[in-house]
Amino acid sequence: MTAFTGLAAPALRKSLLILALSAPLWHIAPTHAQLALPNMGDGAEITSSEERRLGDRIIRSLYRDPDYIDDPQLQAYVMSIWQPLVQAAKARGDMSPELEERFAWQILLGRDKSINAFALPGGYLGVHLGLIGAVSSSDELATVMAHELTHVTQRHIARMIGEEKKSTPLLVAGMILGALAASKSPDAANALILGGQAAAIQNQLSFSRSMEREADRIGYSLLAPAGFAPQGAVSMFAKLQHASRLNDNGSWPYLRSHPLTTERMADMQTRVPHDQTQPPQPTMEHTMMAARARVLSRPGPDRLRQWAAQPRLPEFAQLPALEQASQLYAATLSYMELKNLADARQSWGQLQALVQTQGDAPAQQQVRWLGAELELAAQQPQAALRLLGLSDLQGKIPRPAMILGSQALIAAGQPNKVSDRLQTWVIEQPNDAWAWRLLAQAWQAQGLGLRAIRAEAEAHAAHYDYAAAIDRFRAAQDLARRSHTQADYIEASIIDTRLRAVDSLLREQAREK
Repeated sequence: MTAFTGLAAPALRKSLLILALSAPLWHIAPTHAQLALPNMGDGAEITSSEERRLGDRIIRSLYRDPDYIDDPQLQAYVMSIWQPLVQAAKARGDMSPELEERFAWQILLGRDKSINAFALPGGYLGVHLGLIGAVSSSDELATVMAHELTHVTQRHIARMIGEEKKSTPLLVAGMILGALAASKSPDAANALILGGQAAAIQNQLSFSRSMEREADRIGYSLLAPAGFAPQGAVSMFAKLQHASRLNDNGSWPYLRSHPLTTERMADMQTRVPHDQTQPPQPTMEHTMMAARARVLSRPGPDRLRQWAAQPRLPEFAQLPALEQASQLYAATLSYMELKNLADARQSWGQLQALVQTQGDAPAQQQVRWLGAELELAAQQPQAALRLLGLSDLQGKIPRPAMILGSQALIAAGQPNKVSDRLQTWVIEQPNDAWAWRLLAQAWQAQGLGLRAIRAEAEAHAAHYDYAAAIDRFRAAQDLARRSHTQADYIEASIIDTRLRAVDSLLREQAREK
């Protein structure tokens, strides 16, 4: 697992995100032993601020894990589903103003092929790429996310850990990670779970029957107000029911420890009107994002070659346009992963021609972003900018275009067009570590070394790695002492202020140990 205050064995670093994501969205009705546990309360024992700090401790470890992935395209797609659900919860009154203000409401993606998702304290949601690649539509993915969102808004997690308030937040975080790990690796769980209290936490992490029903009911009620088809809930339950009948091959981890109940399935089916039971139709954008998730989950070179070859098979021409777009997108990205840019260009050209005939604006945007990625890989930044339709970064730009455009402008020798816009961006999105790193590159290319080091420090701070941030701030201080310009004097004052603030945060972390 990843470094987690010394609780995890070094050999397990690579597995942390996989293990942590084993807290499923569909949870088992508690066993007899679990039902005998004390009532966890209503969450009042742990404040929203304490819950947020607890979530930050856990997320800090996940950020450091190599399986964590910040893919702008997938992140933007998942957030386009998540944000309407959050707004619907707010409009319905399910989310209190206090939770809206204090919780993170962030999503982390895990490069894992298993079909899973998790909710953690403080408004964090994790999604496996395997889940995105397996669902048939954005409506099914919304069902999953609405269910997990409800666990957060109804403070189910706080209810479960309320009795452990006397434990330090870091210890509770370690016990949670250990309990999440237990369904996949008992040995790994034992490496994290310390002390007699951990056994009770591990047992209590399975949400109660009433919490599951509440998450189903409220989550379902969010779908239509958020713009998603409620039928997606029925088709998702049908998919899960089918999977539960298959032999356990490890691809549905939450079905091993949290199988569905007939009561929950029947309740969901009765909520959908009889004339609206047909599964929702997937969009071309979804099929391409599902393909992207499958490719980026590191399936191995053999599978990448198989996906790359699919559009060349005789039966490809007979497939529906949606499936053709999915296969062409997967082929293009697979060729890129295999460093075969010539064949990637050919597949992308077919994809572009196909999508243009469909008149699907979101799909066309995804194709342009994929093309820009390809041109950047081929060291053709001007071609990437043409595909993005950017000569600069002014105006309202989606994050994928911002990231790709910044990379292209820096590679094209125009970092001055990047730094001003990214400065505004990180003020609005201070936790965007990738944007901070690009800002560091842009400033370094302009000879602004002091600013570049500060941006590197802020990138570490954005992921709660305060020790690394302090190291870079101190390096900036050393550089500032050797400078005598007025601009660097002002920058040095900013660095001193930020160093004190981050040092205070690091001391707070240390106290919680």
